[in-house]
Amino acid sequence: MIFGVEIQTVYLVTLIVAGCITVVYILFSDFLDGIVDGFFFLNPAVILAFITIASASGYLLEQFSPMTSVLVFIISCILSAILSSLLYFFILVPLKSAEVSLAYTDQSLEGQIGKVIVPIPKDGFGEVVIETAAGIISKRATGFDNEAIDYDDEILIIEVKEGTLHVKKYQSPFK
Repeated sequence: MIFGVEIQTVYLVTLIVAGCITVVYILFSDFLDGIVDGFFFLNPAVILAFITIASASGYLLEQFSPMTSVLVFIISCILSAILSSLLYFFILVPLKSAEVSLAYTDQSLEGQIGKVIVPIPKDGFGEVVIETAAGIISKRATGFDNEAIDYDDEILIIEVKEGTLHVKKYQSPFK
């Protein structure tokens, strides 16, 4: 009994509250991660995992084992510390370092090879597609030397001006 309440009830209420806070954290995690960035021991995901695991294991051990409440609390905290550390080092750290932006800049397209999907007339505009890490990008294009380029021809992006790709017909050196 703690303050007149059974210890199982304390563990169960703590588990439910930590679960609800975890759901709220999932919704607002980007905002909170910016506040506590750099302090792994203040990472809300790790803290919530620790509390949730400790309360769940404490409840189960209190309910189904003959151990004393102090021993159950110690075992729950040790188990929770181990599992939270594993969560942090083997899941959260690799996920944080694996973040890749799918954004691209116009300058990053220069030198890329693409394909014409709308023919480019002499002194006119057509459309090309480029496959990048961000996916398939479709952009307006014109001939670099005001040349006409046919449908399905491979092109090389020479430069990008005001969102328009200036391209040349590409001849692969390996063909």
